[in-house]
Amino acid sequence: MVLKTSGEIELMDEANRIVHQVLDLIEAKVAPGVTTLELDQDAEALIRDAGAVPGFLNYRGFPATLCTALNDVIVHGIPNDEPLKEGDILGIDCGVLYKGYYGDAARTYMVGAVDPQGQRLLNATRESLLKAVEKVRPGGRLSDIGHAVQSFVESQGFSVVREFVGHGVGVSLHEEPQVPNYGKPGKGPKLKPGMVLAIEPMVNQGGPEVKMDADGWTARTADGSLSAHFEYSVAVTNDGAKILGISNAPRSV
Repeated sequence: MVLKTSGEIELMDEANRIVHQVLDLIEAKVAPGVTTLELDQDAEALIRDAGAVPGFLNYRGFPATLCTALNDVIVHGIPNDEPLKEGDILGIDCGVLYKGYYGDAARTYMVGAVDPQGQRLLNATRESLLKAVEKVRPGGRLSDIGHAVQSFVESQGFSVVREFVGHGVGVSLHEEPQVPNYGKPGKGPKLKPGMVLAIEPMVNQGGPEVKMDADGWTARTADGSLSAHFEYSVAVTNDGAKILGISNAPRSV
């Protein structure tokens, strides 16, 4: 595990600020009739105008700037020219590389009016991320984060994906440690100032099982149920958690 200096965390804060600008842009543009390919092109333009590079484009061969997750897609979907429809939910995962450091965050959006159960799924996933962030403090244990996610999500009647986890982030997009969204509390490494973790609950409306599309990237719920995904990059500081890219840690994602 690589501990970052205060200067490195400041650079990562700038990188994540660009990511959240992209996610804000997408929030303004998501609507029935818009395509994920259009959103991907807009995101790439914003990132490059900000002096950064798309962090996912060509990473291990991934062909786009954004990972898109429509309805039953959990993560790593590829943008396409199919128009969004009223009632869809759309997860967007975005990464950038800025001055040698990565930013990484995700949100799930409602496309028009979404049924109440879909809204509950998004609300529960968003809230589980905030509960996880509350466990980020010096001396805490890594597994406290995943336990916070799992216990809340399951109390709401949803399930946590096991196959995909959060991760450390810094000069590499994926660093140690892995950050599962499940587990017993009080286990694993102690959290130390300078650690930066990408915490990203992936929550299914039905069961936690996953199936992969033939493209080798797109991961879906095995039972066809909806899935939601929210993510922050979070630095461990002497005072607790610092959500990177956001000026004031909010009670909403």
